[in-house]
Amino acid sequence: MSDSKGMSRRGFVRNSALIGGLAALGGALPGTAAAAATSSTSAVPRAGARSAAGTVEIPNRYNKPFSVDDDELFIFAANFKPFELGGDDEGREATRYFDTVFGDAIRAKFPNVRIKYATWDYPIRYEDIARTTRVPDLILEDPRTRIDRDLEPRGWVTDMTAMVQQAGIDLSALNPGTVEQVKSRSDGGLYGVPVFIDEHVLLYNKLIFDRFRVRYPRVGSTYDDIYKTARALTRNDGIDHYKGFMQHPDNYLALNQLGLYPFVPGASEQPAPEDVKVNLTSVEWKRVADNMYRFLMLPGNTFTTVDDFFKGDMSFPGHVAMAVHTLSKLNAYALNDLYIEQDDVEDYTEWAKSVKIGVTSMPVLSRGSTAIYQPNTRAAFIPPQSAHKEAALGIVKYLVSEEIQTRLSSYGVKAVLPTDTVVNAFGTALPELQGIDTSGVYWGDNAVVTNYQNTEYWDIPLYKVFRQHVLIDGMDVASSLHVAEQVDIPNYIKAQAAAGLTW
Repeated sequence: MSDSKGMSRRGFVRNSALIGGLAALGGALPGTAAAAATSSTSAVPRAGARSAAGTVEIPNRYNKPFSVDDDELFIFAANFKPFELGGDDEGREATRYFDTVFGDAIRAKFPNVRIKYATWDYPIRYEDIARTTRVPDLILEDPRTRIDRDLEPRGWVTDMTAMVQQAGIDLSALNPGTVEQVKSRSDGGLYGVPVFIDEHVLLYNKLIFDRFRVRYPRVGSTYDDIYKTARALTRNDGIDHYKGFMQHPDNYLALNQLGLYPFVPGASEQPAPEDVKVNLTSVEWKRVADNMYRFLMLPGNTFTTVDDFFKGDMSFPGHVAMAVHTLSKLNAYALNDLYIEQDDVEDYTEWAKSVKIGVTSMPVLSRGSTAIYQPNTRAAFIPPQSAHKEAALGIVKYLVSEEIQTRLSSYGVKAVLPTDTVVNAFGTALPELQGIDTSGVYWGDNAVVTNYQNTEYWDIPLYKVFRQHVLIDGMDVASSLHVAEQVDIPNYIKAQAAAGLTW
């Protein structure tokens, strides 16, 4: 462990080479309402609040005291940036977003449950937890990439099908794309329950559209429509250069709108690495890739980062007309402080002077289609080692109830329970969104992944297709897909397997 005693978190991150590469059941725990009143989501051990049953200390790279009492329900969240915001060098912890959007409501609903909350990576990470005997009772995580990367290798997932039935959770009422996405990573079962979506939408800068007298994009716009608009708005104006459209090509393939799954079904849900086969060269995959290729080849529209919509790598803020980005970024660009790190507020406020935000649904592949991306889901998992499964399951059931789904939607994330009440609540708790038309956020249908049975998911290097072979090597689409399928991905799987990894 690195010795970071006396060093701030930000200082440690700046100076550590290890980090430098960094992106309702009424179940209750033992205890009383009075005990709950003294509990906290703080990551700092609370003086005088030790459980008689015992306490587990979790050492960490920041040398920050962190412990979990046996009678606390331990919730750990990861891979949703707003969860990490709010911690700073003066000792405030990254609990602000969780408390506001989730924690306060959970504590009110379950007053006898003592909640202990932490988020990756401050002060603890998965590897810190794994070195102890105290596994989280509930994990909020990205099922698409992290079941196989973080949870399954540690034995922290189990088939929750029977638990979901026991709790009376109606999966059929939830967004089908989110349910199938979890199932596609669950080896024939159901490892988690979807909770919310950090949906991808089309952001556009009205200042650029107004300057050049171009009509704003609308719900249901096709990629053909957006390409024409991108051509019109990729232009010079004096010394200013504007790009028409940014969309991350890796996400575009991984979350593709046809629900294509790159792995070829075999004879087992857990094939040996040498038996894992992929298909990126079908007619459907080529159709998807050809659609993106034209945007990447548009002169002057060089792909950099979708963050350039606000201020990323380009020299000046507000010089990208349109970008497919997430709702959490919309909320940050609108300057809501739940979605911005405190140290970044001054910069965001300055950059916002160059952007007047519009938002609508992301483009579709053909006229009349309603298929948007496969969902950018966050799901709830109950590890089999949890000593508080009943209470954790009660919380999971609450998280997909209309009550809490309405709350989540009001705070600017897309809910998985799309009732009228939930949909109409979107953004109502964020004053900064009140002047922005967000009616397109729930438009369309998340693509549903298909043909995933008898496969094993690997986090394959899809970036090779566009960012390596097209943008660097200068290949055409057919060649880039072929090389990725026949060379890059097999070599990646072989190397990961040789290192003892399964992702």
